[in-house]
Amino acid sequence: MALDNQKFGATRERLDSMILPEVGCTAKARECAIKRIETMGLPHRRDEYWKYTRPDTLIQPVAPTAAVFDSNEPLIFGELDRLKIVFVDGLFNGDLSDDLSLDGVQIDRLEDICCQKNHWAEEFYGTLEARGQSHVERPLAALNTAYAGDGVVIRVTGKLSKPISLIYIHESEVSDVFLHHVVRVDAGAEATILENGPAAARFNKCMEIDIADTGVLHHVRAQGRDHERRAVTHMFARLGKESVFKTFTLTANGVLTRNEMVVELTGDDATAHVSGAALGDGDFHHDDTVFITHNAVNCESRQVFKKVLRNGATGVFQGKILVQPGAQKTDGYQISQSLLLDDDSQFLAKPELEIYADDVVCSHGSTSGAIDDEALFYLRARGVPEGKATDLLTLAFLAEAVDEIERVDLREEINGRLAGWLERRRG
Repeated sequence: MALDNQKFGATRERLDSMILPEVGCTAKARECAIKRIETMGLPHRRDEYWKYTRPDTLIQPVAPTAAVFDSNEPLIFGELDRLKIVFVDGLFNGDLSDDLSLDGVQIDRLEDICCQKNHWAEEFYGTLEARGQSHVERPLAALNTAYAGDGVVIRVTGKLSKPISLIYIHESEVSDVFLHHVVRVDAGAEATILENGPAAARFNKCMEIDIADTGVLHHVRAQGRDHERRAVTHMFARLGKESVFKTFTLTANGVLTRNEMVVELTGDDATAHVSGAALGDGDFHHDDTVFITHNAVNCESRQVFKKVLRNGATGVFQGKILVQPGAQKTDGYQISQSLLLDDDSQFLAKPELEIYADDVVCSHGSTSGAIDDEALFYLRARGVPEGKATDLLTLAFLAEAVDEIERVDLREEINGRLAGWLERRRG
């Protein structure tokens, strides 16, 4: 009872500090989200899926400050031809953004759902987030649905000629940002969405993704730069028949990052690949929490996560594959591994399988270890300096996750950033 009082007291304090934005036709979805929060309560360390990550600084009414990191390093994806959509401390910036017109896609700001009648995104806003609460409570996602003030809604109707790039710029040390995006990929359509930037001192982002039959969505995200930032992100994806969804996240720096992914394969022959690479040094806590549900026949899912940790950094992976009755011919693969570059760092893993069908191939594995001494000796014996040899072996360790990125140019960009991060730390 004392824990309940503490948890719901913190929830009430947080809700009382919030201001509901102009909501228009999203009012019902937001009201339902608030009711979910009041029923669930905001997360507490004793909650099962939060026992490895302290949620305190993510739920307190005032965001901790985060210094803006000033670097001469060019922004990632900067050389790619892309349609740029820029948010500065959580607010859309039209001057820095490109014109939102592109053949094969309709892009509107979140406020357009509120101002227009019968907007296509009205029926989607908050729907997948609510659906994703059925197996594991995700109150910070509900908080986002209730109070997000900005974001974009993207409807892909054809095969896009270039990626859509969401750029998050952090300028205020006290910014506390909620962004909510809705993405709909129509039947036979295909798109690539990029995300990058530190966004805010504290960042809560939710993306709802609905992919129709035979639709394809590639997603590549880079989180980094400002080390003192805190972020919790959620992606809810629903896949139709013969659809494809592939997402990769690179995380470097950040005192606290939790990325939650909820994927439901609802159509036969659907494919979902979820992967990530994290690099942590010192005061760094990174949590990937993934839940994939197979609810159709002959579907494939892959979870591939690699973390490189040093100087007391902490990595967390919680991944589950749920195979529903009737989801025969399921192929589910899950691997989470960490490379610990010293004795002070730690990796906490909780892989899970829950299977209610009998004709499936499902596997999971999790390992932690140090640099292979024999491989290091081999490289050093051939004249490679120890630091460079360690970097090469680290990149080889991360390769399985990075190789999940389908586009070669994006894969090379990510590999270049990984190599640069390792070189700077070596220096």
